[in-house]
Amino acid sequence: MIQTIKMNLDDTERMAVISKALSSETRINILRYLRRSDLNVNEIATLLNIPASSAAAHVKALEEAGFIRTSLQPGIRGSMKVCHIVLDHIYMELDTAGNLEQEEEIIRMPIGSYTDYKAVPSCGLASSKGPIGPEDEPRCFFLPERMDAQLIWLGSGYLEYRFPAYPFTEKKAKKLEISMELCSEDHEYNLDYPSDLTLWINNKEIGTWSCPGDFGGRRGKLNPDWWPDKNTQYGHLKTWKITGQGCYLDDDKTYETKLDELGLEKNDYITVRIGVREDAQHQGGLNIFGEGFGDYAQNINMRIIF
Repeated sequence: MIQTIKMNLDDTERMAVISKALSSETRINILRYLRRSDLNVNEIATLLNIPASSAAAHVKALEEAGFIRTSLQPGIRGSMKVCHIVLDHIYMELDTAGNLEQEEEIIRMPIGSYTDYKAVPSCGLASSKGPIGPEDEPRCFFLPERMDAQLIWLGSGYLEYRFPAYPFTEKKAKKLEISMELCSEDHEYNLDYPSDLTLWINNKEIGTWSCPGDFGGRRGKLNPDWWPDKNTQYGHLKTWKITGQGCYLDDDKTYETKLDELGLEKNDYITVRIGVREDAQHQGGLNIFGEGFGDYAQNINMRIIF
Protein backbone atom coordinates (compact mmCIF):
# COMPACT_ATOMS: atom_id res chain seq x y z
CA MET A 1 0.00 0.00 0.00
CA ILE A 2 1.39 3.39 -1.00
CA GLN A 3 2.17 5.59 1.99
CA THR A 4 2.90 9.21 2.84
CA ILE A 5 5.54 10.35 5.35
CA LYS A 6 5.13 13.66 7.17
CA MET A 7 7.97 14.99 9.30
CA ASN A 8 9.19 18.10 11.03
CA LEU A 9 12.42 19.04 12.76
CA ASP A 10 11.42 17.03 15.84
CA ASP A 11 11.84 13.84 13.78
CA THR A 12 15.62 14.14 13.83
CA GLU A 13 16.58 10.49 13.38
CA ARG A 14 14.01 9.78 10.67
CA MET A 15 14.95 12.91 8.73
CA ALA A 16 18.62 11.88 8.84
CA VAL A 17 17.88 8.36 7.53
CA ILE A 18 15.67 9.63 4.69
CA SER A 19 18.08 12.41 3.75
CA LYS A 20 20.94 9.91 3.64
CA ALA A 21 18.92 7.59 1.39
CA LEU A 22 18.25 10.45 -1.05
CA SER A 23 21.86 11.67 -1.06
CA SER A 24 22.84 9.19 -3.80
CA GLU A 25 21.95 9.69 -7.47
CA THR A 26 22.08 5.92 -7.89
CA ARG A 27 19.37 5.41 -5.26
CA ILE A 28 17.24 8.14 -6.84
CA ASN A 29 17.56 6.37 -10.18
CA ILE A 30 16.52 3.09 -8.55
CA LEU A 31 13.36 4.79 -7.27
CA ARG A 32 12.63 6.12 -10.76
CA TYR A 33 12.83 2.62 -12.22
CA LEU A 34 10.70 1.17 -9.43
CA ARG A 35 7.97 3.71 -10.14
CA ARG A 36 7.51 1.89 -13.44
CA SER A 37 7.67 -1.73 -12.25
CA ASP A 38 8.95 -4.03 -9.54
CA LEU A 39 12.53 -5.22 -10.07
CA ASN A 40 14.87 -7.73 -8.49
CA VAL A 41 18.39 -6.81 -7.40
CA ASN A 42 20.06 -8.29 -10.49
CA GLU A 43 17.74 -6.37 -12.80
CA ILE A 44 18.57 -3.14 -10.96
CA ALA A 45 22.29 -3.87 -11.28
CA THR A 46 21.91 -4.45 -15.03
CA LEU A 47 19.87 -1.28 -15.61
CA LEU A 48 22.38 0.90 -13.75
CA ASN A 49 25.49 -0.98 -14.91
CA ILE A 50 26.73 -1.55 -11.35
CA PRO A 51 27.80 -4.71 -9.49
CA ALA A 52 25.01 -6.75 -7.91
CA SER A 53 26.65 -6.23 -4.50
CA SER A 54 26.43 -2.44 -4.93
CA ALA A 55 22.80 -2.72 -6.04
CA ALA A 56 22.03 -4.78 -2.93
CA ALA A 57 23.63 -2.13 -0.68
CA HIS A 58 21.58 0.65 -2.28
CA VAL A 59 18.41 -1.43 -1.96
CA LYS A 60 19.13 -1.96 1.74
CA ALA A 61 19.50 1.80 2.31
CA LEU A 62 16.20 2.51 0.55
CA GLU A 63 14.46 -0.24 2.53
CA GLU A 64 15.76 1.09 5.85
CA ALA A 65 14.45 4.56 4.95
CA GLY A 66 10.99 3.15 4.18
CA PHE A 67 10.97 3.93 0.46
CA ILE A 68 10.73 0.31 -0.66
CA ARG A 69 9.97 -3.17 0.62
CA THR A 70 11.52 -6.39 -0.57
CA SER A 71 10.15 -9.90 -0.80
CA LEU A 72 11.73 -13.22 -1.68
CA GLN A 73 10.33 -14.97 -4.72
CA PRO A 74 11.37 -18.23 -6.42
CA GLY A 75 14.05 -17.77 -9.08
CA ILE A 76 15.94 -19.95 -11.52
CA ARG A 77 18.64 -20.56 -8.93
CA GLY A 78 16.99 -20.43 -5.54
CA SER A 79 15.13 -17.31 -4.47
CA MET A 80 15.52 -13.70 -5.60
CA LYS A 81 14.84 -10.45 -3.75
CA VAL A 82 12.16 -8.36 -5.52
CA CYS A 83 11.81 -4.66 -4.71
CA HIS A 84 8.48 -2.81 -4.49
CA ILE A 85 8.12 0.95 -4.00
CA VAL A 86 5.75 1.76 -1.12
CA LEU A 87 6.24 5.49 -0.52
CA ASP A 88 4.40 8.08 -2.60
CA HIS A 89 5.02 11.41 -0.87
CA ILE A 90 7.37 12.91 1.71
CA TYR A 91 6.59 16.19 3.45
CA MET A 92 9.27 17.89 5.53
CA GLU A 93 8.23 20.83 7.68
CA LEU A 94 11.35 22.82 8.51
CA ASP A 95 9.86 23.71 11.87
CA THR A 96 9.07 22.07 15.20
CA ALA A 97 5.74 20.79 16.47
CA GLY A 98 5.65 23.61 19.01
CA ASN A 99 5.50 26.14 16.21
CA LEU A 100 3.19 24.17 13.91
CA GLU A 101 -0.07 25.15 15.57
CA GLN A 102 -1.95 25.88 12.35
CA GLU A 103 -3.95 23.16 10.63
CA GLU A 104 -3.63 22.56 6.92
CA GLU A 105 -5.15 20.42 4.19
CA ILE A 106 -3.70 19.64 0.77
CA ILE A 107 -5.85 18.60 -2.20
CA ARG A 108 -3.91 17.15 -5.15
CA MET A 109 -5.60 17.45 -8.53
CA PRO A 110 -4.31 15.34 -11.45
CA ILE A 111 -3.71 17.61 -14.43
CA GLY A 112 -5.97 15.48 -16.62
CA SER A 113 -8.99 16.02 -14.33
CA TYR A 114 -10.06 19.31 -15.92
CA THR A 115 -13.79 19.92 -16.37
CA ASP A 116 -13.56 22.56 -19.11
CA TYR A 117 -10.94 23.67 -21.60
CA LYS A 118 -10.12 25.73 -24.64
CA ALA A 119 -7.30 24.20 -26.66
CA VAL A 120 -5.77 25.94 -29.68
CA PRO A 121 -2.93 24.20 -31.58
CA SER A 122 -0.20 23.48 -31.02
CA CYS A 123 -1.91 21.32 -28.40
CA GLY A 124 -1.86 17.80 -27.04
CA LEU A 125 -1.64 15.45 -24.10
CA ALA A 126 0.86 12.81 -23.03
CA SER A 127 0.91 10.16 -20.34
CA SER A 128 3.98 8.49 -18.89
CA LYS A 129 3.52 5.72 -21.49
CA GLY A 130 2.94 7.75 -24.66
CA PRO A 131 0.72 10.31 -26.45
CA ILE A 132 -2.99 10.56 -25.70
CA GLY A 133 -4.89 10.97 -28.95
CA PRO A 134 -3.58 12.78 -32.03
CA GLU A 135 -1.51 15.93 -31.64
CA ASP A 136 -3.08 19.32 -32.51
CA GLU A 137 -6.60 17.92 -32.30
CA PRO A 138 -8.61 19.83 -29.63
CA ARG A 139 -11.51 17.36 -29.84
CA CYS A 140 -9.36 14.64 -28.26
CA PHE A 141 -9.14 16.63 -25.00
CA PHE A 142 -12.23 14.87 -23.62
CA LEU A 143 -10.96 11.36 -24.30
CA PRO A 144 -11.33 9.24 -21.13
CA GLU A 145 -7.56 8.60 -21.29
CA ARG A 146 -7.00 12.28 -20.44
CA MET A 147 -7.18 11.24 -16.77
CA ASP A 148 -3.74 9.65 -17.23
CA ALA A 149 -2.18 12.85 -18.61
CA GLN A 150 1.17 13.88 -17.18
CA LEU A 151 1.83 16.71 -19.67
CA ILE A 152 -0.69 18.98 -21.41
CA TRP A 153 0.16 21.76 -23.84
CA LEU A 154 -1.93 24.53 -25.44
CA GLY A 155 -0.93 27.07 -28.08
CA SER A 156 -3.49 29.29 -26.36
CA GLY A 157 -6.61 28.81 -24.26
CA TYR A 158 -7.13 27.46 -20.74
CA LEU A 159 -7.77 24.47 -18.51
CA GLU A 160 -10.36 24.65 -15.73
CA TYR A 161 -10.62 22.39 -12.67
CA ARG A 162 -13.18 21.92 -9.92
CA PHE A 163 -11.83 21.48 -6.40
CA PRO A 164 -14.13 20.35 -3.56
CA ALA A 165 -15.43 23.16 -1.37
CA TYR A 166 -16.20 20.98 1.66
CA PRO A 167 -13.05 22.00 3.64
CA PHE A 168 -14.38 25.56 3.84
CA THR A 169 -17.82 24.75 5.24
CA GLU A 170 -16.75 23.92 8.80
CA LYS A 171 -13.41 25.67 9.23
CA LYS A 172 -12.19 29.22 8.78
CA ALA A 173 -9.37 29.43 6.24
CA LYS A 174 -6.69 32.09 6.57
CA LYS A 175 -4.65 31.25 3.47
CA LEU A 176 -5.19 29.42 0.18
CA GLU A 177 -2.33 28.37 -2.08
CA ILE A 178 -2.40 26.91 -5.60
CA SER A 179 0.87 25.54 -6.99
CA MET A 180 1.76 23.86 -10.31
CA GLU A 181 4.68 23.42 -12.71
CA LEU A 182 4.30 25.52 -15.88
CA CYS A 183 6.02 27.02 -18.89
CA SER A 184 5.21 28.52 -22.31
CA GLU A 185 4.40 26.42 -25.39
CA ASP A 186 6.21 26.66 -28.72
CA HIS A 187 6.20 23.86 -31.29
CA GLU A 188 9.34 22.37 -29.72
CA TYR A 189 11.27 24.08 -26.92
CA ASN A 190 12.23 27.75 -27.15
CA LEU A 191 13.93 29.47 -24.24
CA ASP A 192 12.94 32.89 -25.59
CA TYR A 193 9.18 32.54 -25.99
CA PRO A 194 7.31 34.52 -23.32
CA SER A 195 3.77 33.82 -22.25
CA ASP A 196 1.53 35.54 -19.69
CA LEU A 197 -0.05 32.74 -17.64
CA THR A 198 -3.03 33.78 -15.50
CA LEU A 199 -4.78 32.01 -12.63
CA TRP A 200 -8.46 32.56 -11.81
CA ILE A 201 -10.34 31.26 -8.75
CA ASN A 202 -14.14 31.36 -8.90
CA ASN A 203 -13.81 33.64 -11.94
CA LYS A 204 -11.68 36.18 -10.04
CA GLU A 205 -8.23 36.91 -11.43
CA ILE A 206 -5.55 36.11 -8.87
CA GLY A 207 -2.34 36.91 -10.72
CA THR A 208 -0.31 36.51 -13.91
CA TRP A 209 3.14 35.01 -14.31
CA SER A 210 5.11 36.23 -17.31
CA CYS A 211 6.94 33.02 -18.18
CA PRO A 212 10.11 33.75 -20.22
CA GLY A 213 10.06 30.64 -22.41
CA ASP A 214 9.27 27.07 -23.32
CA PHE A 215 11.99 25.31 -21.37
CA GLY A 216 14.29 22.63 -22.76
CA GLY A 217 17.92 22.00 -23.60
CA ARG A 218 18.18 19.36 -20.88
CA ARG A 219 15.84 16.56 -19.96
CA GLY A 220 13.24 17.07 -17.30
CA LYS A 221 14.19 15.13 -14.19
CA LEU A 222 11.01 13.00 -14.26
CA ASN A 223 10.41 12.65 -18.00
CA PRO A 224 9.84 9.11 -19.31
CA ASP A 225 12.44 7.69 -21.69
CA TRP A 226 10.13 7.81 -24.71
CA TRP A 227 9.75 11.61 -24.61
CA PRO A 228 11.98 13.27 -27.31
CA ASP A 229 14.85 15.56 -26.26
CA LYS A 230 13.78 18.20 -28.79
CA ASN A 231 10.44 18.78 -27.03
CA THR A 232 9.50 20.79 -23.96
CA GLN A 233 11.28 19.32 -20.94
CA TYR A 234 10.44 21.13 -17.69
CA GLY A 235 8.73 24.12 -16.13
CA HIS A 236 8.98 26.35 -13.09
CA LEU A 237 6.97 25.65 -9.94
CA LYS A 238 4.76 28.67 -9.29
CA THR A 239 2.55 29.34 -6.28
CA TRP A 240 -0.41 31.71 -6.11
CA LYS A 241 -1.48 32.70 -2.56
CA ILE A 242 -4.65 34.38 -1.31
CA THR A 243 -4.84 35.69 2.27
CA GLY A 244 -6.75 38.27 4.28
CA GLN A 245 -4.34 40.87 2.93
CA GLY A 246 -4.67 40.14 -0.81
CA CYS A 247 -3.35 37.97 -3.64
CA TYR A 248 0.28 37.03 -4.26
CA LEU A 249 2.30 35.24 -6.92
CA ASP A 250 5.09 33.59 -4.97
CA ASP A 251 5.92 36.53 -2.66
CA ASP A 252 4.89 39.42 -4.94
CA LYS A 253 1.50 41.03 -4.37
CA THR A 254 -0.75 41.01 -7.44
CA TYR A 255 -4.24 42.14 -6.36
CA GLU A 256 -6.08 43.49 -3.32
CA THR A 257 -8.76 40.76 -3.57
CA LYS A 258 -9.01 39.07 -0.16
CA LEU A 259 -9.70 35.45 0.67
CA ASP A 260 -13.22 36.04 2.03
CA GLU A 261 -14.18 37.75 -1.25
CA LEU A 262 -13.82 34.52 -3.24
CA GLY A 263 -16.97 32.88 -1.80
CA LEU A 264 -15.20 29.57 -1.30
CA GLU A 265 -17.88 28.14 0.98
CA LYS A 266 -20.93 29.12 -1.10
CA ASN A 267 -20.88 26.38 -3.77
CA ASP A 268 -20.22 22.65 -3.98
CA TYR A 269 -16.91 23.25 -5.73
CA ILE A 270 -14.22 25.84 -6.36
CA THR A 271 -13.22 26.59 -9.93
CA VAL A 272 -9.53 27.02 -10.67
CA ARG A 273 -8.60 28.11 -14.20
CA ILE A 274 -5.09 28.44 -15.63
CA GLY A 275 -4.58 29.90 -19.08
CA VAL A 276 -3.66 32.80 -21.32
CA ARG A 277 -5.95 35.84 -21.47
CA GLU A 278 -7.22 36.66 -24.95
CA ASP A 279 -5.81 40.18 -24.52
CA ALA A 280 -2.49 39.09 -22.96
CA GLN A 281 0.58 40.96 -24.16
CA HIS A 282 2.52 37.70 -24.56
CA GLN A 283 0.41 34.97 -26.22
CA GLY A 284 2.95 32.18 -25.76
CA GLY A 285 0.70 29.28 -24.80
CA LEU A 286 0.92 26.91 -21.86
CA ASN A 287 2.57 23.65 -20.77
CA ILE A 288 1.39 22.13 -17.49
CA PHE A 289 3.28 19.22 -15.92
CA GLY A 290 1.98 16.37 -13.77
CA GLU A 291 3.86 14.36 -11.20
CA GLY A 292 5.48 12.14 -13.87
CA PHE A 293 6.90 14.89 -16.13
CA GLY A 294 9.17 17.89 -15.69
CA ASP A 295 11.20 18.60 -12.56
CA TYR A 296 8.63 18.47 -9.74
CA ALA A 297 6.78 15.31 -8.66
CA GLN A 298 3.43 16.97 -8.07
CA ASN A 299 0.16 17.71 -9.85
CA ILE A 300 -1.91 20.84 -9.13
CA ASN A 301 -1.85 21.31 -5.37
CA MET A 302 -4.38 23.31 -3.38
CA ARG A 303 -3.05 23.98 0.12
CA ILE A 304 -5.47 25.40 2.70
CA ILE A 305 -4.24 26.90 5.96
CA PHE A 306 -6.88 27.11 8.72
